[in-house]
Amino acid sequence: MILKAKSATQEAVESAPTDRCVYWIGGGSGSGKSTIARRLAVANDLQVYDTDRVMPEHAARLTAEEAPMLALFKAMDMDKRWALRTPQEMLETFHWFQGEGFNLILDDVAQLPAEPPVIVEGFRLLPHLVEPHLDERARGVWLLPTPEFRRAAIKSRGTLWDIPNKTGDPKRALNNLLERDRMFTERLSSETARLALPVIHVEKGMTEDELTDQVSDLLGL
Repeated sequence: MILKAKSATQEAVESAPTDRCVYWIGGGSGSGKSTIARRLAVANDLQVYDTDRVMPEHAARLTAEEAPMLALFKAMDMDKRWALRTPQEMLETFHWFQGEGFNLILDDVAQLPAEPPVIVEGFRLLPHLVEPHLDERARGVWLLPTPEFRRAAIKSRGTLWDIPNKTGDPKRALNNLLERDRMFTERLSSETARLALPVIHVEKGMTEDELTDQVSDLLGL
């Protein structure tokens, strides 16, 4: 009998990080996840695990067999990544959107100090991957920004053109990125609805205080 090796995504679903108290904040890009996680951590004496911060380390650790989409992405130049493909192609082949490396997130969380409780945050927290690790369904929430909120948030950071300006067609690359992220947020909306997981729709004009209070209430902090 020949046994097929499990994918990194399968292993992530089947393994549990720890028996400690973990809160999860996922969602679309530019929805305020990092800001809200930091504010909640200060207010409630929690650890924060930022999944964006460890992306370079995780990308370096993953092999082509473990993360084939990441390997293809690494082989592309900036134009191929962001300007020469459709937003749909970008969505379907972006490694983090497909759950590659999620097992490394679980490994990292398992190695954190047992106390205090931890908030894990980032767009890599796909609902179907996180759901098996929710000891209580109220321990996770996904922030779903409108396109207007997302663009305003990224523009306020001064990073709106960082990636597009590294391509030969910055305007097209920016439009592709914004459309890809819009579709990713729609996918998160559908997936959280299917799994009956908590969400907050983040709209332009919502303040940090309002969003922090809503997330805090949903997580029971």
